[in-house]
Amino acid sequence: MDDGVKLVLISFVELYKRDFLTGSLECLKPRGYMVSFGMSSGAVDPVPLSTLYPKSLFLTRPSLFEYTKTRDELLEAAGEVFANIASGILKVRVNHKYPLSQAAQAHADLESRKTRGSVVLIPDGYYEL
Repeated sequence: MDDGVKLVLISFVELYKRDFLTGSLECLKPRGYMVSFGMSSGAVDPVPLSTLYPKSLFLTRPSLFEYTKTRDELLEAAGEVFANIASGILKVRVNHKYPLSQAAQAHADLESRKTRGSVVLIPDGYYEL
């Protein structure tokens, strides 16, 4: 019998949608994990601890900075990321490329939410975009 999922990853923006949050908690199996991440749109509404009790759920809001406080931690984490890229476990997608001379346009597009995912500025003349 399928009694739910073990893990829900939820972006910061989605926590604004109370129905989405409620549905995400409901779909978790007992002792499941909800991980909230991202910082795109202000403060998140509080989540009452009583909503976690019925199924002994875990809710966490990790910060990258807590995992990379020291130089050694940062180098270890970066090494793992680059090793996973090299082995093909992680795929790097570049969603938007701008010549460095169009940095102002890249910023304008970011601010107006015309972009999704990664945005990379390429030095002019480096290679064809």
